[in-house]
Amino acid sequence: MDVYDHQVLKLTPEFYLDYPNPPYTEIELKPNRRYNCLIIQSHYDYFICIPFRSQVRHKYAYHFRNSARSRIGKSALDYSKSVIIRNTEYIDTNPGIIDSDEYAEMMRNMDRIVDEVLKYVDDYVSYQKMLEDHISEQEYLRRYKYSTLRYFHDILGIDA
Repeated sequence: MDVYDHQVLKLTPEFYLDYPNPPYTEIELKPNRRYNCLIIQSHYDYFICIPFRSQVRHKYAYHFRNSARSRIGKSALDYSKSVIIRNTEYIDTNPGIIDSDEYAEMMRNMDRIVDEVLKYVDDYVSYQKMLEDHISEQEYLRRYKYSTLRYFHDILGIDA
């Protein structure tokens, strides 16, 4: 079992001031509510912040199966709405609050979640840098059309 530095936190108001909607329309924010995120320190020099969402209908997410929220809706950790940050001032140090059953399921599946989100980000970077041709343009659009990753090319090392 791998060990990852991870916490459930929120992004600070400063993050949302620096990434306002518009133009950052795919970043999840509801008025007066910041999303709880699973924040993972990647093997690169940045953090991946995966938001907890109550309604996710696509497969680019970890879908909770055993929580009260998942029985009502389609709660998940949504990889497509992940935020990539280096600036630790964007991370609120007060613990986020999530359902205990989702927390327990997340912890049991942490290796899978980390592997999936890293693959999601790495596939995006590889496609953008034209390093690999293992996904078609159609598959790329299916995975990334509404993704937030386009806002973080500077951090991901993708030339503009």
